[in-house]
Amino acid sequence: MSDAEKQAILDYMAGKKGKTKHYFNELCKALPDLKMRQVKKIINQMVEEGKLTFWSSGSTTLYMLPGTQADLDKEEKGRGD
Repeated sequence: MSDAEKQAILDYMAGKKGKTKHYFNELCKALPDLKMRQVKKIINQMVEEGKLTFWSSGSTTLYMLPGTQADLDKEEKGRGD
């Protein structure tokens, strides 16, 4: 798993302005030449390294950049009012 592949995922996420959470299938578009299983391994390694974090609703898992958790907490708190 090269740094270039990891950077491609980060660049893809950064290029989606206004979107904080990304489905796995969306992140696969960042590395179209790789099989989904290979992309999953890269994403899991990035989560372990702290470069990505995941959010789960219980049935769906989405991935985001680590600094966006505070934004999500504010968003969810606003919905509960």
